[in-house]
Amino acid sequence: MPDEKVGDLLRAAVQDPSPAPVSVRCDVPGELAWWRGEAQGSLFSASTASPGSWSADQEAFRLSAFFDACRDDSDHVEALRDAVMDQFPPGVEEGLFAAVARKASPFSALAYALGPDAVLRLPGWFGDFLLDAGQVRVQLPEAEETLALTGVQRCSSVERIHAWMTGVGDDPDHDADELLDGPLRVLRHAARTGLGAAGHVRWY
Repeated sequence: MPDEKVGDLLRAAVQDPSPAPVSVRCDVPGELAWWRGEAQGSLFSASTASPGSWSADQEAFRLSAFFDACRDDSDHVEALRDAVMDQFPPGVEEGLFAAVARKASPFSALAYALGPDAVLRLPGWFGDFLLDAGQVRVQLPEAEETLALTGVQRCSSVERIHAWMTGVGDDPDHDADELLDGPLRVLRHAARTGLGAAGHVRWY
């Protein structure tokens, strides 16, 4: 996104007469401590009868609810998401990435795969961000460290994404590799071309 457009959106958001959103509806310290502890392991059981199929434990749905509760769905923020969405190019380009699924959020699958500390190093708040070009350059190194996974770490993350998208959702063929690579590709493109960048999570 051109830097001047990012500035326009941020200025419009600041001038919006809507009341500021109330604090997020989740117990961030409490649930984050639980996620760092009990929920760091696998929250899914692989099916022996159907290879590649996963069933979710109750803790998986608790973690999903935590991610959903941390999402700000106030009118003020939804209006900003609409304005950002209007800037998306119509075709598939190097500077665009979108992940779509039924029932389960791809961002939640990514968060489960990466773990709490890695997710908190990503730009913004649980998938929502709006950065100018300077902020992209500043935040790119941490995004690189978080998403540019290789070897056993990448294989584990891909398996956890598949488990989430199958156990919570119904998308066993979701492209887990692209879910890891797509956001980083966009941020790298923005940094290389001197652009700002935006991302958000939406339910329809």
